Amino acid sequence: MSNSKITEVETLRQTYPEPKGSSLDKVLYELDHHCINFISRSPFLVLGTVGDVSPKGDNPGFVRVLDSKKLLLPDRSGNNRLDSYQNILSQPTIAIIFFIPGINETLRIRGKGEITMESKLLAPSALKNKVPESGLIVHVREAYLHCGKAIIRSKLWQSTDNLDDFSVRDMFADHAGRDRSEFKEYYDGAMEKTKIDEGHK
Repeated sequence: MSNSKITEVETLRQTYPEPKGSSLDKVLYELDHHCINFISRSPFLVLGTVGDVSPKGDNPGFVRVLDSKKLLLPDRSGNNRLDSYQNILSQPTIAIIFFIPGINETLRIRGKGEITMESKLLAPSALKNKVPESGLIVHVREAYLHCGKAIIRSKLWQSTDNLDDFSVRDMFADHAGRDRSEFKEYYDGAMEKTKIDEGHK
């Protein structure tokens, strides 16, 4: 049996040709007005750190553009695992994908992360007069628009199939070793509290 494991870029490129044209030309090294506009309309992103990915969301524009090479992602209350932050402290390389509901294209950012607790910097990101405990400064190295093929293929923005037989709460409860009915009450209460506390209701 031949070895099908790929271990070198040269071998990989025998199957996949080098990118060219707009795939390379579209890459920016700082944010232009299009990128800034996209970020201002985005209520959701996925943050990638070395060894982890984490969803982040809030009202559109919750990520603030500090300048053409710097963003601020405020930290909102969560589970206190701090996986992303701990990864950044050991290896600051990060990547972000910004989404706008209903738009098939996404905005990709690559750069380095820096954790800040500077109150003056975080104050404009307050919700209901509560200033975030910390924030992530993103030092932008690359920015580019990603085509909509993945969103189109997944039909992400279209109505979902019938999910009556699928319960995320049961999945949560089983993974955590909790009683399903008790966990559902706890989880729904926690989500409702978040909506109220952060002004999403």
